[in-house]
Amino acid sequence: MPLARPLGKGLWEVRTSLASKRIARVIFCFHEGELVALTGFIKKTPKTPQDELDRAWSRRKEMER
Repeated sequence: MPLARPLGKGLWEVRTSLASKRIARVIFCFHEGELVALTGFIKKTPKTPQDELDRAWSRRKEMER
């Protein structure tokens, strides 16, 4: 798996492994030439939680106003 992957709708996900075998994700986008971190979380399930995706999309939409 690549270190970062597109999630669609302009969102990207960075993957990282932490100590004690935990997995973290940061969802980000690009806005006006800058990388903007929208949300970060510790993964507890194989699939990215929908509430984290919704939070990221909402924050991205807020920036574009």
